[in-house]
Amino acid sequence: MSDNTINWYPGHMTKAVRMMKEEISLVDLIIELLDARAPLSSRNPDIDDLGKNKFRLVILNKADLANKGATEKWKAFFKEKGITVITMDARNRGNTRSVDSIVKEVCKEKIERDRKRGIKNRPIRAMVCGIPNVGKSTFINSFVGKGMAKTGNKPGVTKGKQWIRLSDSIELLDTPGILWPKIGDEQVGLRLALLGTINDNILDIPTLSIKLIDFLVKAYPGVLAERYTLSEEDDSLKILENIAINRRALKKGEEPDSEKAASYLIDDFRTGRLGNISLESPENENVNE
Repeated sequence: MSDNTINWYPGHMTKAVRMMKEEISLVDLIIELLDARAPLSSRNPDIDDLGKNKFRLVILNKADLANKGATEKWKAFFKEKGITVITMDARNRGNTRSVDSIVKEVCKEKIERDRKRGIKNRPIRAMVCGIPNVGKSTFINSFVGKGMAKTGNKPGVTKGKQWIRLSDSIELLDTPGILWPKIGDEQVGLRLALLGTINDNILDIPTLSIKLIDFLVKAYPGVLAERYTLSEEDDSLKILENIAINRRALKKGEEPDSEKAASYLIDDFRTGRLGNISLESPENENVNE
């Protein structure tokens, strides 16, 4: 995380943007998956431009890991913009079953327009998009009910386009995850790194963990103390050492292994073992930019 910015833009993402521009005319609806813990940071602003004059559905995925109060505020934020928004845990197939009816409701103008023109049962064509590792392929697989879209726990698994027939009424165009070429906002880069959206191999995990500790002590006091039996009155480096001691992450000579402790902490956050935590809320962000 040198020079306070994080950049990660594999070549296939450039191709994905070009492909989306080529295919957008075929699409009625854009389904955009965001991470409910950081909906603003996990949005790609390019999608707003690509999706002009298209029906929109925003899915706040991984809502089971997010702070419920913050998620309700984000739902209100998107609704004010005229965008239909729902929350879910895409790993739970029961959460995805209602999407079919929601898609039809969002696109009811299109369905009615077709009906008046004598066109019956033409499927709604939807483009599923989102930045890497937001759960897009997991959502598609849960929606379809079988492993038709390749999934993985590393960002950037989906690299080509796929048309997937969900039912007689809906077809999905899967697209690779997209990040913008340069993340200029340090806080956005930090949040994306914490969420696992950016490849861990290019990150300084110990520094990232210190940033997380600073945030949690301020925004979620008591969470670290309860999880790791430590004092939050200590400075962040000392807290990280105490996490190492609590987790028995020790080097030879019983010295705390801060690097291993940092990985434990980041993993505990990402998997929800620290509790329901959101990294941003509308009232704390410049949401009008």
